[in-house]
Formats: sequence, C-alpha cells, structure tokens
Amino acid sequence: MVYTTRLSGGKGGRNGLETELRKLNTVQKNSRPNHPTTCGKVERFQQTMKKWLRAQPVQPTTITELQALLDAFVAAYNQHRPHRSLPHRATPATAYTARPKATPSTDRTGEVHHRVRTDRVDDTGVVTLRVNGRHHHLGIGRTHARTHVLLLVHDLDIRVVDAATGELLRELVLDPTKDYQPTGRPPGPTRKHPK
Repeated sequence: MVYTTRLSGGKGGRNGLETELRKLNTVQKNSRPNHPTTCGKVERFQQTMKKWLRAQPVQPTTITELQALLDAFVAAYNQHRPHRSLPHRATPATAYTARPKATPSTDRTGEVHHRVRTDRVDDTGVVTLRVNGRHHHLGIGRTHARTHVLLLVHDLDIRVVDAATGELLRELVLDPTKDYQPTGRPPGPTRKHPK
C-alpha cells in the first residue's frame, strides 16, 4: 500500500518513489484488484525461493547468512536454472540479454505538472479541465452552480476550492481515460438532514 496510496484514496499526493519514477519518465504499473495473475507470478517466484531456502542443508542464523543464501538463489535462478515458461527452456538472464533495452527518455515532459486555474462551476454543477490535450468534466454538484473556484492541479491530483471562502469542494485523482469524473454521490438534490 505504501506505493499505491494515491490509488486507494490516500491524501498527500505522490510519495517519494512515485515522484522519482516520474522524474525518470518511468511508468508505474500496479496489478489490478481482483486480477491475481500478475501477483500470482510474483507469488510463484516467492514459493520457489522459499522451497529452495528450506532445502538448504545449513539454515541461516543471521541476516548476513540469509542474504548470502538469497544472493546464491538469485544467481542460480537467473543464470543456471532452466525455465519451462521460456523458449528452449532458457534462463531468465539469457532471455533478458536477448531483448532490446528501454532507456529513460531525455524528454523532460514527464515532469510533475503543477498549475492553478480559476473557473466558474456551470449551471449543471460541472467544471472543465484540459489534461494532456483532452477536456475532462469534473462533477462538483449543482449546489455549487455558478460558484467561482480555484483548481489546484498537481499532475492528476486535483483539488477544487471555493475561490471566495477557501472551502474544499472536491478532491480527486483524475482518470485520464474518462471524460466525465463523477462526484460519487447519488444524482439529485442534496438532502437536508433533520436537526
């Protein structure tokens, strides 16, 4: 969770790892919830490693000894152990060496984008924002129609603030694949709670 706080509704924007990956123009990819295939590959690797560690005649008693065993496992796994899933039962090192390598781009357009924009919520309770050349409609709510707002944009993390009062009206992580970003509230007028 430490690497995906922003995906689970956490506050504070990107963490240090995410910021560093962004500086290097590296796309962070996380497995999707309820789709265990990717996690299963990692878990299978961990299962193989644990079995190998348990099979060692001398078990480690210190962190240094454990690290030495882990280093030996990584060397054997990557350099010597043939893998059924790879063509010709190649080793991971052979498969890795044969592939072309991706390198960080020198294009700095991947820098984290910050901006402050003033706007007014339209009569339907929506404000628009252009991100990467695409218009996105952010649902704020009809109760805030015609309210002057500030949009505080930190890459895909967006805060919509009432320009007159400073009240936070909406906070969201923009889904760039969707035009409309709903409020998450049921449609219709806001119900007043009895006192």
